[in-house]
Amino acid sequence: MANIDVGNAGDLQSQIEEVEALSSIYGDEWCVIDEAARIFCIKITDDIDYPKLKACLQIILPHDYPSAAPPVYQINAAWLRGPDRKTLSNSLEELYVENTGENILYLWVEKVREFLLEKSQSTDTVEQPEVRNMATEEEEVADDVEMPDYRNLKLNKENVHLFENHSSDEELPPIKLGETITERRSTFQPHLAPVVTPRQVRMVLDKLFENKKIASATHNIYAYRIYCEEKQSFLQDCEDDGETAAGGRLLHLLQILDVRNVLVVVSRWYGGILLGPDRFKHINNSARNILVQEGYTSSAVRPSLPISNVSKFVKLIDV
Repeated sequence: MANIDVGNAGDLQSQIEEVEALSSIYGDEWCVIDEAARIFCIKITDDIDYPKLKACLQIILPHDYPSAAPPVYQINAAWLRGPDRKTLSNSLEELYVENTGENILYLWVEKVREFLLEKSQSTDTVEQPEVRNMATEEEEVADDVEMPDYRNLKLNKENVHLFENHSSDEELPPIKLGETITERRSTFQPHLAPVVTPRQVRMVLDKLFENKKIASATHNIYAYRIYCEEKQSFLQDCEDDGETAAGGRLLHLLQILDVRNVLVVVSRWYGGILLGPDRFKHINNSARNILVQEGYTSSAVRPSLPISNVSKFVKLIDV
C-alpha cells in the first residue's frame, strides 16, 4: 500500500475527530459498521421523542475526505422513493458543494432530519415499515490499538498576551460541576464556566486548580470559544495537559455544537488501566453532558460550521 502523504494524514485526523464528536452528540443513534473501512451509519428520526419517519444514513469515508473527496453515502428508508429520494439527495449534494474543505457529516444528518420533519408535517403519516438495520455491533477497540500521531496539534500561543491585557476588576464567572463518568478505575469529571475574555478563562482555571483534587488530576483538558462581536470572529484555544490531542478533539466538539462564550474543562484521574481510544469518547461525552446540563446545547441543536468540497458525488445503490 502507498505511503500516506501529509494531506491524507491530515484527513485521517480530521475524520477521527469528526467521528468522535458525532458519537458524543448522537450516542446510540451513531453506529460503527467497519472501523477499518471507515463505514458508519446514523439512525435519524423526524422527532426524538415521538418519531413518525425514520431513515438510516450510511457513510463511507474515503481516505482523502474531507480535503478532496466527499463521503460515499446511502439513504435507507422503505418509504423514501422517487421524487422524494431525489430531492433529499440533491439537498445533501448542494449543501456539500456550497461549503468546501471542512467536515460535512453533522450538517448532512441534520439536513436529513429537517427533511423528515417537513415530510411528516406536510402529510398524514401512515404506519411506517421497519427500517432495515444496517448496523452491526459496535466494534470493541483494544487498549493497545496504536493511535495516529496528533503531536502536530499544538496549543495556539499567539493570543497568550490577551490573558494579561484585561482589567483586573473582572469578576470570577460561576463554575459549574458535571456528573462523573467512571470506567476501569479512570474517572472523568467536567467543569464549565461562561467566559467572555481570555482573562476570565485564566481566572477560572486558577480557581479550579486551587482545589487539590482537581490540581492532582492526571490530566485537566480544556477548550474554550469566545465570540468577538466587533471582529465577528471567534477567539478559541485548547490544552491537552499531557493527553495528546484531547484538547483539539474537545475544541472540535465545541465547534460542531457551535457553542460560544464558554470554557469546558474535563479532569481525568487515571486508574492504572489503559483505556485506549475510549478515553477520548469519555472526555467528549463528559463535555457534552455538561453543555446540555447548562443549556448550551441539546440533541437537536443545529450548527453553523462550514463543510467540505469536491467535484462529484458517489452514491451506493439502494437495494
